[in-house]
Amino acid sequence: MDARLQLRVQRYGWDAAALHYHASWADQLRPAHDLLLHMADIKAGQSVVETACGSGLVTLRLAEAVGADGFVLATDLSQGMIDDLTERLGRTEKTHVKADRMAVEILDLPDGSFDAAICALGLMYTPDPAAAVSEMARVTSAGGVVAANVWGERRNCGWADVFPIVDAHVASEVCPMFFGTGVPGVLRQIFEDAGLEQVTEHRHRETLVFQTETEILDAVLLGGPVALAVKRFSEPVWDEVRHAFLTSVADFRNCDGSYGIPGEFVTVRGVRALH
Repeated sequence: MDARLQLRVQRYGWDAAALHYHASWADQLRPAHDLLLHMADIKAGQSVVETACGSGLVTLRLAEAVGADGFVLATDLSQGMIDDLTERLGRTEKTHVKADRMAVEILDLPDGSFDAAICALGLMYTPDPAAAVSEMARVTSAGGVVAANVWGERRNCGWADVFPIVDAHVASEVCPMFFGTGVPGVLRQIFEDAGLEQVTEHRHRETLVFQTETEILDAVLLGGPVALAVKRFSEPVWDEVRHAFLTSVADFRNCDGSYGIPGEFVTVRGVRALH
């Protein structure tokens, strides 16, 4: 797929997902975010650039970590996500955070201008993850940390059938690439190829809990990577896709009607060379 078209699909897809993303994924993704922040080890007073920030699930936590003497620049390709985050920030007193629309592959920022660069579950969507990590490394100062995480292998993510189900009706254009960075060793190699040192990788599995059918449909179909395709569905197609997806995760449904969906995450950390 042409990279420019892919970026356009991602931009408008996440615009479509913005209404549902924050509330639908905050609890489910917290363990993955916890590990990313632990490995990044952000300190008070540091400056941090966050790429593919989405609605700010990690941004707000970074703001707490750096404190009022630090600075966080949150960037995302989707204007809908940036608008959502900006509104969210406006309800806080965090004046040391700025949100700006920017593609992760081309950061309009000076070399070495931040103490750290973070990307939470965003590299799966870029047409060139290696370019994205290289840009994160470029804008990080010598000795600074670059950290990112992605979804793991397809076979370890219980919601993954959503892609072929949706693609049977409208091409979502994310299925072929989505789990590529989750293959063992791939993200670590990308970090090393970007010239980062002391690279470490951690893989972990979590159970994503959704209390109702509505919660899981809002998250995966309306607040996830296939949201743009779903917008094009007629009511009969929506009903068919909804039924097919719920059938695909039926084995993960609990007696009380909630769902415990398995998921795998890969988190990698590296350090910008001193020379």
